[in-house]
Amino acid sequence: MSSLSMTFEKIEGKSAVIGILGLGYVGLPLMLRFIEVGIKVIGIDIDKSKVDALRRGESYIAHIRSEKLVEALKKGFVPTTDFSQAAQCDALIICVPTPLNDYREPDLSYVLDTARSIAPYLKTGQIVSLESTTYPGTTDEDLRPIIESKGLKAGKDLALVFSPEREDPGNPSFKTQTIPKVVGGFTAECLKLGVKLYSLVVDQVVPVSSTRVAEMTKLLENIHRSVNIGLVNEMKMVADVMGIDIFEVVKAAATKPFGFTPYFPGPGLGGHCIPIDPFYLTWKAREYGINTKFIELAGEVNTHMPDWVVSKIQLALNKAKKSVSGSKILVLGLSYKKNIDDYRESPSLKIIKRLNQLGAVVDYSDPWVPGYNMSELNSKVSIKLTNSTLSSYDLVTIITNHDDFPYHDIQRSAKMIVDTRGVYSKLDEKTFRA
Repeated sequence: MSSLSMTFEKIEGKSAVIGILGLGYVGLPLMLRFIEVGIKVIGIDIDKSKVDALRRGESYIAHIRSEKLVEALKKGFVPTTDFSQAAQCDALIICVPTPLNDYREPDLSYVLDTARSIAPYLKTGQIVSLESTTYPGTTDEDLRPIIESKGLKAGKDLALVFSPEREDPGNPSFKTQTIPKVVGGFTAECLKLGVKLYSLVVDQVVPVSSTRVAEMTKLLENIHRSVNIGLVNEMKMVADVMGIDIFEVVKAAATKPFGFTPYFPGPGLGGHCIPIDPFYLTWKAREYGINTKFIELAGEVNTHMPDWVVSKIQLALNKAKKSVSGSKILVLGLSYKKNIDDYRESPSLKIIKRLNQLGAVVDYSDPWVPGYNMSELNSKVSIKLTNSTLSSYDLVTIITNHDDFPYHDIQRSAKMIVDTRGVYSKLDEKTFRA
């Protein structure tokens, strides 16, 4: 029996040990799901503070309760910074960031550094799965040479797969188990093992013909969102000059039972996927002599939105015969979407930075982000919302529409409001849209 066949049987018998590399918004929920079905998990992360917190059973992600981590530790979860523990694993799942560099080009350093860290400890029969979003070709062009550097061959000695993460933090309708999982293998045998691995924890596994198809699938998903959000953001600006409420328009259009999917405008894109992933494809497409004009145009529109919001704040203050410089402004919401604590690439940060450059004194309030150390912020902690606090600011702007903001009190007490999320369907003399 081959080593890969033995691994298949270990997975089937639930005796396999899973290693998860990167214990963030993707890796941690995945770990909990494997633990839930009775699989031992070794979690490896370079951030010692995260590992120490996990060893104490303390969560650093708001929607993951500490009680779940305590239970996971009792059931065999081992958090560590020691990459040599990879040798104890039958499957290694890479869940590390893939950001952009200063030139908006793909930065694969986290993926490649992780691969180099585990390479000395790889052994026959292991599965190596990459979940980090990236351009087509990364798994077989960039990752494979590293994992084969010690003499093991993908498809023969070990299995190599790509299975893009699909997480929607803050959405209670979906969780790791219920979100279908796309899996692509370097070879047919790799695919077989990858499907078997993820079938342990996901209700529906979607096999595709190659790692490149799986990589492109993830990019299409996020580019689809980016382009449609760019479209509705541009429509918002057109509707604004025409005196039309774009939120009313989208809601009305959404009553069509076919051929239309509602996307709502906002202050710009945030998170680790939608603002970043399209650039992975546009960068790779240039290698083939293709300019992805449509995708890049949507990116330009979305990137411009924080500046457009600032311009609407300026106009609102002008109507009160105030300048931005010297005005006290309260930003509601630091995270990039409602009901989560993730503020990566958040438009709020860009808006705050620009307002400070214009001379405003800016504070923020966000029950999901109680503290943040940012040089552009006047306040390092979230401001508690009271009627007196709200009335002390020249302007309050809603950037993230958390469910637990007291919107009635905000509209009653704030001197002026700029609403970027369509919270208020009825506007008055002190409430403006952006």
